[in-house]
Amino acid sequence: MSVHHEDQSSKLFQSQTHILNQTFGFINSMCLKCAIDLCIPDVIHKYGKPMPLSQLIASLPVHPSKTCFISRLMQILVHSVLFNPWFQFSTWFTNDDPTPFHTQNEMTLWDYASREPKFNHLFNDAMTNDTRLISSVVIEKCKGVLQGLESLVDVGGGTGTLAKAIANSFPHLNCIVFDLPHVVHGLQGTDNIKYVGGDMFETIPSADSIMLK
Repeated sequence: MSVHHEDQSSKLFQSQTHILNQTFGFINSMCLKCAIDLCIPDVIHKYGKPMPLSQLIASLPVHPSKTCFISRLMQILVHSVLFNPWFQFSTWFTNDDPTPFHTQNEMTLWDYASREPKFNHLFNDAMTNDTRLISSVVIEKCKGVLQGLESLVDVGGGTGTLAKAIANSFPHLNCIVFDLPHVVHGLQGTDNIKYVGGDMFETIPSADSIMLK
């Protein structure tokens, strides 16, 4: 039985990895477009030999707050062979916006979701489906830990998919689903599930264990 569970868990994780690879496959082409916009190929070609990262950064029109991300960009470019532009990514490197999404929409992803109910619903559904894929694995693999707890707070718990699965399997465990107010608004708790809205960068509800997925 144990071997069977191990095999099932392995297959679930492999399936999730495949889905995520397909979902985020655009990143390679996005980074290639960014490299062209920043003239990285031209800069390296003119240098005429292997170029230190620090020298490359100094030669690019990159905002000082974004220089730390160039190494990540270069790591992706090593494996990138596709082209499918994400137009604001290179612009983000030249300004002080916190994320490319902010450059495109002039607000954070979370602010956008709070103002656009349709997008908020779509995003929450995507997170729910992702969580369903791994919830049984989490419960099986973490059974020993969960059995010893009296309370747990799921930070960024969305609509409570994972918390519900845990609460059903461990009725003694009081679960708090903690997420942004617009995410948990209107959601009804149960005897051992409570929804709390807030900002995890300001405060997190007290519990025996904190879960981040």
